[in-house]
Amino acid sequence: MAPRYVFVTGGVASSLGKGIAAAGLGTLLRARGLSVALMKLDPYINIDPGTMSPFQHGEVFVTDDGAETDLDLGHYERFTEQPTSSMSNITTGQIYDSVIRKERRGAYLGATVQVIPHITDEIKARIFKLGRETKCDILIVEVGGTVGDIESQPFLEAIRQIPHDVGKENCLFLHLTLLPYLAAAGELKTKPTQHSVRMLREIGIQPEGIICRTDVLMSPDQRRKIALFCDVDQRAVFESSNVDVIYEVPLMLHRQALDNWVVTKLGLVTHDAEVNEWRRLVDRIKGAKETFRVGVVGKYIELQDAYKSIYEALSHGAAHHGVKLEIERIDSEVTNPASLAAPLSGVDGILIPGGFGSRGIEGKVFAANFARENGIPFFGICLGMQVALVAFARDVCGLPEANSKEFNEVATDPVIDLMESQKAVLDLGGTMRLGSYPCALKPGTKVAAAYGQSNIDERHRHRYEVNNKYRETFEKNGMVIAGVFEESDLVEIIEFPDHPWYVGCQFHPEFTSRPLNPHPLFRGFIGAVAETARAKKTATGETAVSNN
Repeated sequence: MAPRYVFVTGGVASSLGKGIAAAGLGTLLRARGLSVALMKLDPYINIDPGTMSPFQHGEVFVTDDGAETDLDLGHYERFTEQPTSSMSNITTGQIYDSVIRKERRGAYLGATVQVIPHITDEIKARIFKLGRETKCDILIVEVGGTVGDIESQPFLEAIRQIPHDVGKENCLFLHLTLLPYLAAAGELKTKPTQHSVRMLREIGIQPEGIICRTDVLMSPDQRRKIALFCDVDQRAVFESSNVDVIYEVPLMLHRQALDNWVVTKLGLVTHDAEVNEWRRLVDRIKGAKETFRVGVVGKYIELQDAYKSIYEALSHGAAHHGVKLEIERIDSEVTNPASLAAPLSGVDGILIPGGFGSRGIEGKVFAANFARENGIPFFGICLGMQVALVAFARDVCGLPEANSKEFNEVATDPVIDLMESQKAVLDLGGTMRLGSYPCALKPGTKVAAAYGQSNIDERHRHRYEVNNKYRETFEKNGMVIAGVFEESDLVEIIEFPDHPWYVGCQFHPEFTSRPLNPHPLFRGFIGAVAETARAKKTATGETAVSNN
């Protein structure tokens, strides 16, 4: 059976949470027994976000098949527990690149290439391909940006045409819009929503449902007003208000019967959504009594979206152990790295995330040493593992000039070197070691115990690796190589056995952590944080921090 399509558009302002709403709906539909796939249409002309600055784009999410994608795909995977792929994220750049390449090959037989039909046909073809190859019951397609943006017009025109291709009864349009509260007037204003829907209707799209993003609960009169002026059923006006825990969103939408409305509109028969696991998760998060502090040491600490998956994976680990976390964002870009000693002394665990470039590196090296020397649970991810090895080489292995070639191409002791396969690469976009690769774990290690298995697969995004010339030196000085990619003999995981938790991994475990199934390494890290902090408090006669 061909899939049904749900298109999610946005209006008034960006960053309202279309991705969360789409993911929340996908979660509910899966909880009703339906198979679901999600897709993000991004209007920017970049081929992908791989070369975009975190200041502009935030995190780059990586799929199993090695696509560098929008961070909303992380929301899709975390909520629905369904893997995405390179087909799940389309950009304007990809569409135009494909159409121009076809034109150069003569695929259009000399026709004048135009936005309609050639660009819109390419967009539709990719939407249909994802639906066809995933064999899903429902494909949820989120259109990035807001209605009225010139960049998104080809995508909106493409989805406008799809009901004519597959039948109107197989399509549903949801519009998420801002319902601002004006404190001076003491009321919510519906006019921005009315204007947003009117712009959408001018394009030729009549939304059947409206989700209102609001900080203040709507009144029945406001709901009726929106329904009347936007020409939708009153029961199709939904509310997306603030929640204490992001994973409450599916429950909030379920209470309003959004999922029931969607399946009814699309003519599907399903059982009721089974959401008890999500209720238990939210109860566990809200009911946590102990609080522990984890320091995230990086150079984009002021940007919530730069380390989005990191923060979410930490929360998953905390929920698993029934504790709360306070995240201390520690800026590694300091003139004097020793100045980090004070903030690092106040945390129960230290995490250094991935990244690129030399800015802030010495601060990260100091933090890695500080954790090792003071018995503070440590987790280094990608670059975080690499700086931990630089720190270890300098302070323990007698290599004071140790460095990565990424930061010093003529380093005396390049303990981190450019991968052999990367040395001839000139283009920056999409050319790193990307996607899922296998890793063999060393029996008896902490990471092997955390995973509970000997072979794993994890997602990567990097160009530099541990220099195998220094492996013997590292091991002689007490470091354990806990995981390797056997095909190329690449170091994937390191740990120190005589430390509460000092683990570094070359891959990105945050990409595969889920709220209902936390990643083993984040579970292990938070478990060590809690256990170590409790032991210290017991030794000093303190009690664990309580939220009561």
